[in-house]
Amino acid sequence: MRKLFWSAAGALAGWLVWTKVQEEREERSIWAEVTDSFGETPDGNVRTGR
Repeated sequence: MRKLFWSAAGALAGWLVWTKVQEEREERSIWAEVTDSFGETPDGNVRTGR
């Protein structure tokens, strides 16, 4: 019975870690999408800074 408990606890911990990693990946992807366009004008041209 103890092995079943520890197996279930391990599976739950693994699932919690996996969902947290997935959330962080999604957030990082969103930030990358937003920051990749930094310096571009609304029409898609890149400013040269001059």
